[in-house]
Amino acid sequence: MAKKNIGFDSKLIHAGMFDDQFGSATVPIYQTSTFKFKSADHGAACFAGEDDGFIYTRLNNPTIDSLEKLLAELENGYRAIATSSGMGAVNTIYSGLLNQGDHIISTDAVYGPSRVVMEKHYSKFGVESTYVDTTEPDNIRKAIRPNTKMLYVETPANPTMAITDLEEAVKIAREHNLITVADNTFCSPYLQRPIDFGFDVVFHSITKFLNGHADIVGGIIVSRDKSFDDILRPMMINLGCNMDPHQAYLVIRGLKTLSLRMDRSQENATKVAHFLEDHPKVEWVNYPGLNSHKQYELASKQMKGPGSMISFELKGGLPAGKALMNNVRLSILAVSLGGVESLIQHPASMTHSKMDREARERSGISDGLVRFSVGIEDAEDIIADLSQALEQVN
Repeated sequence: MAKKNIGFDSKLIHAGMFDDQFGSATVPIYQTSTFKFKSADHGAACFAGEDDGFIYTRLNNPTIDSLEKLLAELENGYRAIATSSGMGAVNTIYSGLLNQGDHIISTDAVYGPSRVVMEKHYSKFGVESTYVDTTEPDNIRKAIRPNTKMLYVETPANPTMAITDLEEAVKIAREHNLITVADNTFCSPYLQRPIDFGFDVVFHSITKFLNGHADIVGGIIVSRDKSFDDILRPMMINLGCNMDPHQAYLVIRGLKTLSLRMDRSQENATKVAHFLEDHPKVEWVNYPGLNSHKQYELASKQMKGPGSMISFELKGGLPAGKALMNNVRLSILAVSLGGVESLIQHPASMTHSKMDREARERSGISDGLVRFSVGIEDAEDIIADLSQALEQVN
């Protein structure tokens, strides 16, 4: 049976696998920095690209290669590039696809460091950027300049849970010959595949849902076709932000349960979101699985499910939010997301603290916004924990 023709869950288990010399049933960890050549001519052929043999782990490695092939299959892309972190993926994309004088349009509520590194560092090298609410297609159109090179969206947005219409975004980008990039971290390819909508490049912080166990940091870039991979892979190699083989092994292991974990966590998240929406101390809740979400219908159309990320604000604002976060007992007060454990955090003072205050507020990241990553614990226990913590809020 051709592995390209099997279902998503079967790909999670079997895609990217290769037969090693001992017939291992799992992908072996090739924890080595360098690889022995058969001869001087073999080494020369490997460096010349005439042989696909392995050379040096910064360039290629069997364990990492297996993960890359697996993620390319899951995202329906040409090829994938594993990086040492999600920000390694972001910087590979920026450095590889943008030149001095180019302009990028991006989601205003994008992951904080992705915006900060562009505004504070790439601007020094002549790259211009504009951040808009990409849920409104007209905002994208109005932001386009003669030198605009890239449209970079994150959907759902971190942490506002705003949804960008992927199909419409690609349509606008193609009218103006723009490169399209999507941060698909919040969904994973289980819930959403931007390449299917025509996006050129998709990336993830593997640290989150793909690995799912809060024990590694990593990133992945998936290109729609060879032309983008030919640019991005050498850039990753030259930046030196390659993934480690043991990291890759752990992600491969975590990916085998991706659909099971996400089914459970979004089932829990739906229950938690309804609980919060009905609670008298909660001002508002943003969750794509609620009818009250502004892009509920769009999310239902382009996502397989609503996911397990929730943002909300209490009626008491930031002081109330702090009281809640300081009194949870089951959920963990920590940044990151997408693991088996429930995590709660405050974006304005944590993950998005380096953004200018005005930019945060324009992006919908209020001082009182709380971000909640719902895990796979018993839903009743998660809700009971939030309930007792809310009782401590004045």
